[in-house]
Amino acid sequence: MSRRQKKTLARIICAAALLIAANFMPLDGIFKLMVFAFPYLVIGYDVLWSALRNILRGQIFDEKFLMTIATLGAFAIGEYTEACAVMLFYQVGELFQSIAVGKSRRSIASLMEIRPDFATVLREGEEVVVSPEEVALGETIIVRPGEKIPLDGEIISGATSVNTAALTGESIPLDKSVGDKVISGSINLSGVITVKTQSVFEESTVSKILELVENSTEKKARVENFITRFARYYTPCVVIGAVLLAVVPSLIFGEWQKWIERALIFLVVSCPCALVVSVPLSFFGGIGGASREGVLIKGANYLEALASVDTVVMDKTGTVTKGSFSVSAVETNGVMKEELLKIAAHAESFSHHPVGESIVASFGEEIDKSRVSDVKEIAGKGIEACVDGKTYYLGNAALMKDAGASFEETKRIGTAVYVSCGAQFLGSIIINDEIKEDSRTAIKEMKNVGIKKTVMLTGDSNDVAISVAKDVEIDEVRAKLLPQDKVAQVEKLIEKGAKVAFVGDGINDAPVLARADVSIAMGALGSDAAIESADIVLMDDKLSKIPLAVKIARKTMCIVQQNIVFAIAVKGAILILSAFGIGNMWTAVFGDVGVMVIAILNAMRAMMKVKK
Repeated sequence: MSRRQKKTLARIICAAALLIAANFMPLDGIFKLMVFAFPYLVIGYDVLWSALRNILRGQIFDEKFLMTIATLGAFAIGEYTEACAVMLFYQVGELFQSIAVGKSRRSIASLMEIRPDFATVLREGEEVVVSPEEVALGETIIVRPGEKIPLDGEIISGATSVNTAALTGESIPLDKSVGDKVISGSINLSGVITVKTQSVFEESTVSKILELVENSTEKKARVENFITRFARYYTPCVVIGAVLLAVVPSLIFGEWQKWIERALIFLVVSCPCALVVSVPLSFFGGIGGASREGVLIKGANYLEALASVDTVVMDKTGTVTKGSFSVSAVETNGVMKEELLKIAAHAESFSHHPVGESIVASFGEEIDKSRVSDVKEIAGKGIEACVDGKTYYLGNAALMKDAGASFEETKRIGTAVYVSCGAQFLGSIIINDEIKEDSRTAIKEMKNVGIKKTVMLTGDSNDVAISVAKDVEIDEVRAKLLPQDKVAQVEKLIEKGAKVAFVGDGINDAPVLARADVSIAMGALGSDAAIESADIVLMDDKLSKIPLAVKIARKTMCIVQQNIVFAIAVKGAILILSAFGIGNMWTAVFGDVGVMVIAILNAMRAMMKVKK
């Protein structure tokens, strides 16, 4: 408990003890009023002061105003015990609310622990400890075991294991060595590493995540906005209703005290605390629960939208597949496979193209670049290179035709790199993008949680796209699409009434991310554009986090709906009973504080983990 919560609890216990003692004192008249006024002021002075201050500011109709009018009215008609009890239980409800909100905030604020406290920078051969904000782009920092990595960068010496659990929700450490990228907010576990920074702190992954989390509660869901508008008009209406209930029947039937008491009960019951508190708390809990799983949701409005999604549209590269190419087959014509791969790897050793890099990686042996000369890149076709004094061509079918090589195009699915020595065709190397390990499971889980349709949009060829979609059991696939074509495809689905979530890398797919009902960024680690452009950010590149996020969103919305129905139904019933004299001030206390506590406890379920 916080200091403020402990203070409130102490006031509740003290006021309760004083109230019990007051009920045993044989006093009447002004003395009885004075004795009961003491516990009333102990427990309710802040409510009274807040109500007075709001009235002076012109903000009259809120729950504190209702509590003040109802309890002072109860004192006026001699219902001292009931007046104190109403204020006492109101404070109990407020304490429950404070504890629940605090727990939910801690759930989200646990992400704030990723903020690094310092950075050790190498300057002029000396180690200097500074704030992460003071480290410039391109400087060299040293990170020792147990320390948080303060900025995004690339390891230039050392090797270690890195814990990214606070960012991704995954507890398995990742091994990192020279040439690997590390991100701010992760924890260095084992070895001393030297890192060259690739961002300033304001543009680092951890800074952007912290900003996202801090702003997540500002974007309200439609149901939250409805409740806010509802309370704005509802409160003055019930105050007017209570006045009419006190005055009109009294003028007709007399018995002023009876009708004033009913009006006061009506006021206590009518307080909209349960709705005003529990609905935003439910969303807050859902966002916090998702953050623990490595799913950052930028606002309650996006959580609400995700709950209604029935169609998931996804990019291929980097979403369904790893986005890293590898050699899947080698076809030869008069040479050994190992020899063809060796020639291709040497010829591609100066290339920075992903296809060329995948061939070099597949060769797996050290490249002797002194054997390679006269490397020329032929735009849109491939490369020409001299290896051991012989001229080789590596590229697409158009390049083979230019080289005069007699060849047949491969029937295998993938990107084909044809190889010839002059006009002599040597064979082809087939490159494919690997499918992620969890893609098949993720698509199956999407269907299990009620996603009606899965669609893959890609700029790749038809054969490759169909092969990948079939492998992971995606329902529909569209290939050879430009960014604007992807937007058109999503718009067609929306026009047909589908609620569409688009999943992409947040960079190349920015236009279609902006058009979808909900946009989800994959592989967000280190991707500034992903964090900025998407509504929801998955802090690792696992597609399986999407059905989990949908479960969290639907569970949260279910809790919100339960609280709304429960609060309105109970309050409506007690309002009717109190107006007809069936029910007393204690019934009113349950109708207000009891309903609020039950709704808060229900809302706290949104913070609990959902079954995967």
